[in-house]
Amino acid sequence: MTMQAVPVAPMAGFDDPVHGSQRVFRALLDAMSHPGKIITIDDVEAAPHPLNTATAAICLSLVDFETPIWADADIASSGEAMNYLRFHCGCPVTQDPSTARTALFSDVGAVKGFNRFNPGTDERPDLSTTLIVQVDGLSNADGMTLSGPGIKGTRALSVSGVTDEFWQAVRANNRMFPRGIDLILTAGAEVVCLPRTTKVEG
Repeated sequence: MTMQAVPVAPMAGFDDPVHGSQRVFRALLDAMSHPGKIITIDDVEAAPHPLNTATAAICLSLVDFETPIWADADIASSGEAMNYLRFHCGCPVTQDPSTARTALFSDVGAVKGFNRFNPGTDERPDLSTTLIVQVDGLSNADGMTLSGPGIKGTRALSVSGVTDEFWQAVRANNRMFPRGIDLILTAGAEVVCLPRTTKVEG
């Protein structure tokens, strides 16, 4: 008799899907309204490799059946991670970055620019892709100098593991306003948002 493989259930998401999603969404609004501010999202205890817990929680809150998702090679090749996203979010997966509403990078070194993604239009900037990028660490000590809406004066931000090429892409994105992507950086349970309105110097 041939034994059939038993499907492995995906890891748990929010303990309380409704309230968990609402808490994460409110936290993201706060972070997006105050670029460079480091917040903690700890509503998910564990996430399937290579997703960190903040990335998983954000996906559970933002991604649904109407938001096609694109993932980099490390995430896309992880059956456990993709099964988790499909099961909890019900999202379609696209291999075309320009059609994605949300894009995931587990390796910030793989980010060579944002041109592959949808920047929206002058009339509909809301159609742009939101990028969630995992980094090695976040700190408000030294680093780059941020300015723009939501920042009183300036704010320092240090991001571990990124390259000059990454920051060049962020600066180019700001110059596209009102078009451009919105960027979410995650490190473990920590999150920083860099919307297209944020100017980066340093």
